[in-house]
Amino acid sequence: MVEYTNTPVTEKPLPEGWLQVKSLDLEAQGVAHKPDGKVVFIEGALPFEIVSARIHRTKSSFEKGSLSEIHLESSQRVRPACPHFGLHEGACGGCKMQHLHVGAQVAVKQRVMEDNLWHIGKVKPENVLRPIEGPAWGYRYRARISVRFVRKKGVVLIGFHERKSHFVADMKECHVLPPVISNMLLPLRELITSMDAVQTLPQIELAMGDVAAPNGPPQVIAMVLRHMEALSDADQQRLRAFAAEHTGVQWWLQAKGPDTITRLDELPGHETGQLAYQLQEFGITMPFKPTDFTQVNPFINRVLVARALGLLAVDKDERVIDWFCGLGNFTLALARQAREVLGVEGAESLVARSRENYALNATGSSVHRPLAPTHFVARNLFEMTPEMLRADGVADKWLIDPPREGAFALVQALAALNQASVSEADSGEAGSKWSPPQRIVYVSCNPATLARDAGVLVAEAGYRCASAGVVNMFPHTAHVESMAVFEYVGACAAPETQQP
Repeated sequence: MVEYTNTPVTEKPLPEGWLQVKSLDLEAQGVAHKPDGKVVFIEGALPFEIVSARIHRTKSSFEKGSLSEIHLESSQRVRPACPHFGLHEGACGGCKMQHLHVGAQVAVKQRVMEDNLWHIGKVKPENVLRPIEGPAWGYRYRARISVRFVRKKGVVLIGFHERKSHFVADMKECHVLPPVISNMLLPLRELITSMDAVQTLPQIELAMGDVAAPNGPPQVIAMVLRHMEALSDADQQRLRAFAAEHTGVQWWLQAKGPDTITRLDELPGHETGQLAYQLQEFGITMPFKPTDFTQVNPFINRVLVARALGLLAVDKDERVIDWFCGLGNFTLALARQAREVLGVEGAESLVARSRENYALNATGSSVHRPLAPTHFVARNLFEMTPEMLRADGVADKWLIDPPREGAFALVQALAALNQASVSEADSGEAGSKWSPPQRIVYVSCNPATLARDAGVLVAEAGYRCASAGVVNMFPHTAHVESMAVFEYVGACAAPETQQP
């Protein structure tokens, strides 16, 4: 639950049925209390508003409802940019916070991160980092949109799901998508409607790069069409014609699982080049396939990489391990600074592409030094053990960027080695040559698992939480990304639980 102040809370008794909203939860629901103390969650309401609500779910300890009337409006309420956002029937469920000023959204997410760190991990960062922010609109360079042929109406819908529904929203535009993709939503409807396979096309996955092809379009827009039956020659030709008409579009076909994705050839004279993004500050170009994991927000990603490396402060004589390295988003930038880098990832396919990207960027320039020796290995990091951690060797610094599940096994293995060091010191035994990293930068997409892992690092592994801050990777959504820095304080002097 999140609270922030913008206007004083009234102490006057409210008319019957009126509710004073005091906070906002992570689902962007306003939180109020009835006179009897029962909690009421209200969709569409904002902190410090006085509202009426339509209750649609009642339990013994709480109620849930939606905003019906605002009697006192928050100064942070703004007019949503998208006509498909709201509480009306058929509203798109892709965004939850368009009615809240983007600056207040960041404040909410900051408080969520801090609350999770303390209540779950019993950790309070010594410093709060300035939030990483970027464009609030047109930022989503990756998206998975549903396709649905509505037989009764004879129309095709393309978009995100409706709010709290499996139905596809009737979207004609989307302001979090880049304008070039938003402007294609209606033409895509027309395309799918014209196809023989109109009833067996459930999904389009979009991915856009920011690297221009020589003598080609400024950006590549990859569209992965999921098809439940083989496409006719006529349908394939319709796809080619659409790509030729819309600059930068290239089609990929997916018959079954991700391993079945293949590129559809292009019409001569409309070549789009390779899907890729750049980290200009480090002289890195990252080719990727449309279904590879990459950050949805390239503007934030560039700042995120620079901030993470700045906080890690890698010296040219240091060895660094990048855990959950993916395609090498952080790894290759680290290799511009370190003596040696190890990148560890769970999927063999991503490791293979990491090696390809390393080879592509290995050389230096007048501005950038050549990449340091870098090795990539595939390993299940959710089954990490102290023995495996020892085998990876000593590293001066770590970067951890796990999925939503976090890095629990990894930090537990680190804590076990710390406890072993304490035992060896107490018994007077000679310690091993392995030593923990002096600094860890942890990039998280789930504040709860970050808090859990931070608790292990601070309470059991000998670290202090030097700083933490949020990354507004997904404006207008309730998704919270964050970053925390941990400094090693010594195996024999692990800090006590920090006080708020």
